[in-house]
Amino acid sequence: MATFFSKRNLQFLLHEVFEAEKLAQYPYFSAHDRETFNMALDSATYIAENLMHPHLKAVDKDQPELKDGRVKAHPAIKPYLKAMGESGLIGAGFSFEQGGQQLPELISSSVGFILMAANNGMMYTGLTSGAAHLITSFGTAALQEQYVPNLLSGVWQGTMALTEPQAGSSLSDVTTSATPVDAEAGVYKIRGQKVFISAGDHDATDNIIHLMLARIDGAPKGTKGISLFVVPKYRPTESGKFVDNDVTSTGIYHKMGQHGVPAMHLTMGERDDCTGYLVGQPHHGLSYMFQMMNEARIGVGMTAAAIATAAYHAALQYAKERPQSRRLNEKNLLDAPQTPIINHPDVRRMLLFQKAVTEGSLSILLETARLFDLSSVAEGDDKETYTLLMEILTPVAKTFPSEMGVQSVSQSMQTFGGYGYTEDFPVEQLYRDIRITPIYEGTTGIQAQDLLGRKMTMKGGKAAKLLFAEIGKTIAEAGTHDDLKPYAEQMAAELKQIQEVMAVLMPHAMAGDIERYLADATLFLELFGTVCVAWQWLKQATVAKQALLTHNPEGDELAFYEGKLHTMKFYFHYEVPKTLGLARRLKDPEVLTIVTP
Repeated sequence: MATFFSKRNLQFLLHEVFEAEKLAQYPYFSAHDRETFNMALDSATYIAENLMHPHLKAVDKDQPELKDGRVKAHPAIKPYLKAMGESGLIGAGFSFEQGGQQLPELISSSVGFILMAANNGMMYTGLTSGAAHLITSFGTAALQEQYVPNLLSGVWQGTMALTEPQAGSSLSDVTTSATPVDAEAGVYKIRGQKVFISAGDHDATDNIIHLMLARIDGAPKGTKGISLFVVPKYRPTESGKFVDNDVTSTGIYHKMGQHGVPAMHLTMGERDDCTGYLVGQPHHGLSYMFQMMNEARIGVGMTAAAIATAAYHAALQYAKERPQSRRLNEKNLLDAPQTPIINHPDVRRMLLFQKAVTEGSLSILLETARLFDLSSVAEGDDKETYTLLMEILTPVAKTFPSEMGVQSVSQSMQTFGGYGYTEDFPVEQLYRDIRITPIYEGTTGIQAQDLLGRKMTMKGGKAAKLLFAEIGKTIAEAGTHDDLKPYAEQMAAELKQIQEVMAVLMPHAMAGDIERYLADATLFLELFGTVCVAWQWLKQATVAKQALLTHNPEGDELAFYEGKLHTMKFYFHYEVPKTLGLARRLKDPEVLTIVTP
């Protein structure tokens, strides 16, 4: 049985809160039901328990190394990729025609959660799935036929190759070049460098397929001149054989955590023999890549939630087993046995914080995944509604689990005391592993500018209005229960506070002073994320309350639902009040971070 996540909590969210099986009413998902959803989750759990979690420490200790131009991955990676391919989980969200299982993102992302909770040092298949999705979405039939089957079967690895040494997050400064060889056929010569390419080279698959941004010779400057290419490590020839494609691994970054996944420095075209194949139209590469980046942002949030969840369950188990001291009211009873540390109020506070963060994070992520599914199958006004809701929640779904997940794992380590800082327990590794998640796929600052600078104002603020209306539905439903009514009223007050903050900030944007408008965007994202997760906890508590009233649960089930209500109260009493300080700063006219010209 898995010790790194709660199957009961995942089932609660999927089937009681988000009612996943209702997606089957749409023709695209009609082949599925609760049983097929659970089969996919069971397959992921089997792989996680047997092929991933047993290698957690080994994959961290024996990290990939670049020797003689080759990268050797840990031996556990290859059977893991093989099992993922054979089970169909790499292509779980792809259509039947593309060789996938046509599962909703709600389920596919849950699969990712289980796998990453088991061992996030084996973070390979999400990259492959994202690369394949780009090809199926925008590539020619020939590209799809050539690359997608081997990617989804786990025989080949996919990557996202964006970052360059001089550009970082500023993709408008990408300089990797693409020179036409046969522009009509979409064949180009590629030259340049890419850095921090996760899974960018290793020996656990037969080929590495890079989805790479480059600038066609003579293209416009800035982001409008960037194109997208398939750049394989080994390229196919007319005879069907594969030859070296002049993609050289020139360095490997030794990271603070996530040691099992090589982060590569790649050089293309040193011998003037690197071929890339254009995906879609010239100069549209960045808009195409945003599809993978948005998926990856949800994936990073899910990875953070998974790591923090594994750390929480390790801390919870330790707190139940570790005896130390007596309860505070029994300090003088020196002959009394020591009590498990879970009985100490401060330890319970740390554990409740971890539970509130991890289960709240998973909830906001699954909410966003469900909206992704609905936006892909709905039509007309409904499609726009679901799309806008997904768009405004994506920065939160990436950032809250990442930023708060770091704090949560820190509290997990604190629960262990000095033992947590040692390699005898897993949290020191998980603490190192999770720290990258606020940086991956757009830092917290970038997500904040996306939320406040674009999402809050898009279509005249329609996305925000739609989200507040959705939260209003939860407030109304919670308000029908007397013991939840105070929290529903507090939730309404939080929405009003966000509106007050926007009323103070918007005049700066309307005056064209964008730097002032976005100066504290990260604090706004923290405020907004805290409120969105409060909404998720109120939603969970309402479902739990209804279950208590109608199901008459006993034993573990009773404890589960009561635990949901208790954790909701903790979040509202301990975390939500922090928005007061954030709102005060955001409305403060004093400017301290803008350099005067």
